[in-house]
Amino acid sequence: MAGRPDSQRFQAEVLVHLDAAHNLARWILRDPTDAEDVVQEALLRAFSYFPSFRGTNARAWLLQIVRNAAYGALKKKRGIHLVRLGENAEEAGENAELADPADDPEVHLIRSEAQRQIDALLQQLPLELRECVILRELEELSYKEIAEIIEAPIGTVMSRLWRARRLLSKASAGASVS
Repeated sequence: MAGRPDSQRFQAEVLVHLDAAHNLARWILRDPTDAEDVVQEALLRAFSYFPSFRGTNARAWLLQIVRNAAYGALKKKRGIHLVRLGENAEEAGENAELADPADDPEVHLIRSEAQRQIDALLQQLPLELRECVILRELEELSYKEIAEIIEAPIGTVMSRLWRARRLLSKASAGASVS
C-alpha cells in the first residue's frame, strides 16, 4: 500500500480512525469478530473510493462506511442466532483486559465492574439510540457529524440522544430499559 500518494494520504487521513471504526462496528454488531470483518470490508471500500473523496472530515466519512457495512452484515445475519457457551465475556475471550500495574486489585475490580455495568446498560439500548450515544459520548463527534453518518436530521440525533440518556438514567437507577 505504501509508495503511492493516495495510499500515503489514506494512511494519514483515514487509518488514524481505525479504533473509532472498530468501536462503532463492535457496538452495532455486538460481536468483536464480526466487527473486525466489517471494519476490514469497510476499509477496502474506503480505500477503493478514496481517490474520489473530496470531503474534509475523513473520520465521519469512514464511520459512515463502517455503519453501512455493519447494517449490511446485520441484514445478512438476520435469522441466525448464535449462543455463547461461556457464562461471561472473559470465558468467551471478549474484552479481556490486563490490569494496570498502578492499580491495586480493589481499584481494578471497581473499575472493571463499573465498565461492565456501563457496557450492559448500553447493550440494552435499541440500536438506533446506542449508535448515537457511542458516536457522541465515546467517539466525541458533533451532532452535525453524527447526522451525516446516520443520514438523519440533527433534530433526530438530538432526540435519540435525549431518549438514550433518559433510558440510561432510568436503567442505572434500577429500572429496566425498554
